[in-house]
Amino acid sequence: MATRAELRTTFEPSRVIQPIYTGGSVALSQNGRILATSLGEEALVTDLSTGEHLARLEGDGESITTLSLTPDASYLILCSRSLSMRIYSISPSPSSNTTLQSTLLRTLKPHNAPVVTTAVDSTGTLLATGGADGVVKVWDIRGGFVTHTFHGHSGVISALHFFQVDGSLAETGSRSRKRKSRQQNYSAPEAEAEAENEATVGYRLASGSEDGNIRIWDLHKRKSVTTLDSHVSVVRSLEFSPEQNILLSASRDKTAILWDSGMWTARTTVPVLEGIEKAGFLSHGSFFFTGGETARVRIWDVDGKERTEEQDEGVETEAILDVLHCPTLSILLSVHADQTLVLHSLEPLLLLGAKSKLPALPIIRRISGTHDEVIDLAYVGSDRSLLALATNLEDVRLISLATSSTSPTSPSEPHVGGTYFGADVALLKGHSDIVITLDTDWSGHWLATGAKDNTAKLWRLDPANSSYTCYATFTGHAESLGAIALPHTSPAAGSAPYNAPLDHPPKFLITGSQDKTIKRWNITSRNPKSSSKPSSAVPELNVRASYTRKAHDRDINALDTSPSPSSALFATASQDRTVKIWDLETGESIGVLRGHKRGVWSVKFAPPGTPSIASDSGGNASSNKGMVVTGSGDKTVRIWSLGDYSCLRTFEGHVNSVLKVLWFPVPPDVGRHRQGRSVQVASAAGDGLVKVWDVASGECAATLDNHTDRVWALAVKPPPASAASATGANGSVPAATSNVESRSDAYEEDDEVLAGPPLELVSGSADSTLTFWTDTTAVTAIATATRATARVEQDQELQNYIHSANYREAITLALALDHPKRLLDLFVRVIEGGQEEGSLTGKFGVDEVLAALGDEQLWRLLNRIRDWNANRRTSGVAQHILNALLRLYPQERLINLRRRRARAAISETEELEADMGVLALSDGGDAKRGGAKESMKDLVDGLKAYTERHYARLEKMSEERAVLVWTLQQMDEVGGGEVDGDGTSLDGVGELRRGEDLLMLNGV
Repeated sequence: MATRAELRTTFEPSRVIQPIYTGGSVALSQNGRILATSLGEEALVTDLSTGEHLARLEGDGESITTLSLTPDASYLILCSRSLSMRIYSISPSPSSNTTLQSTLLRTLKPHNAPVVTTAVDSTGTLLATGGADGVVKVWDIRGGFVTHTFHGHSGVISALHFFQVDGSLAETGSRSRKRKSRQQNYSAPEAEAEAENEATVGYRLASGSEDGNIRIWDLHKRKSVTTLDSHVSVVRSLEFSPEQNILLSASRDKTAILWDSGMWTARTTVPVLEGIEKAGFLSHGSFFFTGGETARVRIWDVDGKERTEEQDEGVETEAILDVLHCPTLSILLSVHADQTLVLHSLEPLLLLGAKSKLPALPIIRRISGTHDEVIDLAYVGSDRSLLALATNLEDVRLISLATSSTSPTSPSEPHVGGTYFGADVALLKGHSDIVITLDTDWSGHWLATGAKDNTAKLWRLDPANSSYTCYATFTGHAESLGAIALPHTSPAAGSAPYNAPLDHPPKFLITGSQDKTIKRWNITSRNPKSSSKPSSAVPELNVRASYTRKAHDRDINALDTSPSPSSALFATASQDRTVKIWDLETGESIGVLRGHKRGVWSVKFAPPGTPSIASDSGGNASSNKGMVVTGSGDKTVRIWSLGDYSCLRTFEGHVNSVLKVLWFPVPPDVGRHRQGRSVQVASAAGDGLVKVWDVASGECAATLDNHTDRVWALAVKPPPASAASATGANGSVPAATSNVESRSDAYEEDDEVLAGPPLELVSGSADSTLTFWTDTTAVTAIATATRATARVEQDQELQNYIHSANYREAITLALALDHPKRLLDLFVRVIEGGQEEGSLTGKFGVDEVLAALGDEQLWRLLNRIRDWNANRRTSGVAQHILNALLRLYPQERLINLRRRRARAAISETEELEADMGVLALSDGGDAKRGGAKESMKDLVDGLKAYTERHYARLEKMSEERAVLVWTLQQMDEVGGGEVDGDGTSLDGVGELRRGEDLLMLNGV
């Protein structure tokens, strides 16, 4: 048997990392587990410990201005620029333990202007809204009605906070009211109403506005208690400490004020010296925190002294917009302007002495709300369990690809969670401008980055010890770096660099810049003992370039080094529409690839062991020198021979610039036959698509579509058989192992087994989405083969039923298999066979089968009848069966048939997808993707049109019969013959008369 080529044709998105926060309001439940964030016009509810998306609440077309979550996470309130307020009920989903069910309870119009801020009281029953119209309203969340309306502010409401005053004061007020009640001799109903209001005696609402004023509202008396006017700018935060009876206010005027709730006088004014966005009490009111424009979380005591040590100020994009704190938890969640959420531990605060200071609060976790525009990415780590991202920022993010959560960073806070899929692991800081390009070496422990600050950096990554440090900085280019490359050749097995890659950095680095030059940098190794020192004790190397070459006439977009140990080459791709091949040692150009009509965005060398191919013209086969693949702005992908620098293949199919190309790993030589293998390349383009190409045939093997914007980044996970697939904690490489769970993705042909874990491909786009594609070719092939075998068996079973005249089983099976020709033959045999008296079809068994059809079967049969009715030769059978169906089923069943059938088809398809792990493996998938749009009216219209045509044909035949009969009668009279008056001498007359009695369909 011939060996089947390993051609990957189907990929499914196994995991997708999408934005969870794009700016705006953030809310946290009281237990710190449920996080609600704004996502444009939508809201997303996330499990903070696992990163799972629990619920997504669709918007009303306008962006969300503010949101609030009740302490027990049972209600979520959304306010948008459309002036609407939607109240959702949140509850556990009955069908899944990992999702929440959201129900829209009501939609209200709270103000005549957009709602700017909201607040929920500690019981989760009251909601305060502050609008741009300067009005404050209090709502009953469950009832959805207004309980209080307060006027008095002259500007936009910027802060709200519910609190309860000291109990002794409330009790004093209660005694005073009772005394007044006795003096006025209240009636019984009035006294009862007064008693019901006793619970609201101590409740207050504080509101701050952009004019700097703070008003305290008494919810019981429904009026303002006092006005505090010490701030001179927007009041951004209000919070009350019941233990200290102090109200804390913070403003953009760079001050925080502590107010005594007894006399409502300023107790302490704290000069924070930065615009404050959030402040709140800690440790039962003994301390308070502030966060604002300098991106620092600072701790203060109630006397106004700062208790944190001096911290470096952050950049503008890192400014703190909000800080969330739950009194029952020892963490703070800060929300930053770059859509990043940071969890800070408060454990050091527990050990703070009376006069001592504490360092900056330790960071437990970083959560990227959005990865912005993903420009480049690379698998890193010994087992490639981390992903490095360049995301239009000056920092490089490392995220985890672990399939399950590990132990949390803070053992005392298990709700904080650990390292789950997509969680931020580290942030590589060092560049001063946007990072454009990334590359990693063979081991995954060394990462090179190039940025717009004209520098490149080499990072030493040690995930086992959570050490991520900058090893060297390369300075010398006059403009920003657009391309970078490290050596991709694995050292000899057993050598020191192979056994301990962390102690042996790559030998060189190649950089390409917008200044049109390339540079080679030779990297020296430090003393291995210094690698164990902390990063602050090991200075960065500043490396000088060993050579500089003028490479191109325009910007250099891409670089790649040959992975072959015997080939010391590297390639550069430029906007000047050429690709150049260079000698690595001398830095001299040895070849130029010309043919692209626009700038070349990407270039990649073929991996070692790639079989040779012939060109499209049949000649110029690739030599043992290898090949490269390029992607260009002319929308094509090309494969070039390094023997004569000619183009071997040109792939066309993208409708926008090809931005990234790569080769799939060559499968290991596990069988006797090598020539049967298929070589494939993948390309990503500005049309948002990823395409997989078969190099041998030049055809597109698969198109992957899950992005809505340009796909800049594309990477394939190295095969587990590589040396870098497993390393020890110290970077040593023992026997090769795989971090991919074993799957039965192998198939056998003769004695050859082509096995291995599925290939994983990741694509990053400008839509802030990362899609992880898993090769499902083997699974799909097995499922297809299983279905084909089952269909052959069912076909044989159907023939047996037909042969034995078992019409009941034969019709049911023919409908299930969707065999229209065999089904038609069955009905013809039934109609033309012996008729049973009183049967609609001629056989009572067939009538019973037709009467017991399910919605799916009935719909299919009606579609077949419509098809048969369109043909003159089969229209008689169609009308006969249609007559039976119309007599067997009521009108209501037929009218609502398509609606019920569509729902059933979609449900069956979803179950099938869950079982098989692939999409749309049955006819039900057609209904889900678009076939469900056809209605019963469309089907009836098709039946009616051809039925009327058949009726017109029969009328014409009847007229022609009458003329023919009259003509024969006249001829017989002239000839003296005797004519049979009933016309039975005409063979077709009786048939025509019977045809006139056919059922004519005028509608259902």
